[in-house]
Amino acid sequence: MITADQLKELTDRVEKLNQYLNIEDKKMQLREEEIRTQTPDFWDNPKAAEEQMRKVKDLQKWISGYNEIKSMADETSLAFEYYKEELVTEGEVDQNYAKTIEALEKIELKNMLQEEEDVMDCVLKINSGAGGTESQDWASMLMRMYLRYAEDHGYKTRISNFQDGDEAGIKTVTIEIEGDCAYGYLKSESGVHRLVRVSPFNAQGKRMTSFASVFITPLVDDTIEVEVDPSKISWDTFRSSGAGGQNVNKVETGVRLRYQYVDPETGEEEEILIENTESRKQLENRENAMRLLRSQLYDRELQRRKAKQAEIEAGKKKIEWGSQIRSYVFDDRRVKDHRTGYQTSDVNGVMDGKLDGFIKAYLMEFGSVKHNN
Repeated sequence: MITADQLKELTDRVEKLNQYLNIEDKKMQLREEEIRTQTPDFWDNPKAAEEQMRKVKDLQKWISGYNEIKSMADETSLAFEYYKEELVTEGEVDQNYAKTIEALEKIELKNMLQEEEDVMDCVLKINSGAGGTESQDWASMLMRMYLRYAEDHGYKTRISNFQDGDEAGIKTVTIEIEGDCAYGYLKSESGVHRLVRVSPFNAQGKRMTSFASVFITPLVDDTIEVEVDPSKISWDTFRSSGAGGQNVNKVETGVRLRYQYVDPETGEEEEILIENTESRKQLENRENAMRLLRSQLYDRELQRRKAKQAEIEAGKKKIEWGSQIRSYVFDDRRVKDHRTGYQTSDVNGVMDGKLDGFIKAYLMEFGSVKHNN
């Protein structure tokens, strides 16, 4: 049974939530933004109208989210009083309390997503490292982990490129993930993931180490302005096959986009390579490849901004997007994030997509810079 002190702490947290979410200001802003949608010429500029509607919906989400938390907290307080009158059981009070705390922590965590790109959908790409079958099997395990995470959080997923491994697993996969703040939560997963286990592919049962890299970029839509130089684009086509070797095409519907990117600050040139095999129609694959290119170019601009911001953060660990970020040690029943120190012994849970603990630890350490300034 919860105590009176726990109930008071819950009430205080809800009140603080009201303050740092600026709920009253958001209500006023919502009224102003809704008035702008009521002008006769509102839909004359569809792109601007969609952006305005996005603002309205975002404000509505924060306000309704807070109202739901406040209502749940009030119900918990009421249940606490009813228990004294023997109208409800201890279990019912504790259940109300647990649900309220869970919902409160979710909205507190979401409030740490302060960057404009955090609300976007994302592109998640997994590449197997050196090591052949071992790393390709590890890459497929990571793919399953993220697909389960997405499913648990109500996100939509679409595989836009998939290449089978030589004997098992996968060489590479690109997954588009759509849902509320998908990029904001999953951006913490970018980096090298290390697996240590007794290999099922080794007859001697040796302990093996495998690596796979994960890249997360925001998935841009038509409202985001990204400059693409058509003269730097070239295309190849190839025969594509779906996951598991299905849907083998006899015509070259898969597309390979090459973009000669020039860093605006250093002048260094680099080729961006994007493959798309999602559709059986080459035109659709070309269109999606262009969308993925725009997402990568947008992400590069974001990383330049973040690099400058990181220099200001003297007392914190520097975020290295390409470095080893997490180790999964199956024999020791341990998964540890090297950036935050967060670890868990629930290896099976993690591989089934239970990543919220890692994401929360990351956002608490790295995600609240803007919020605290």
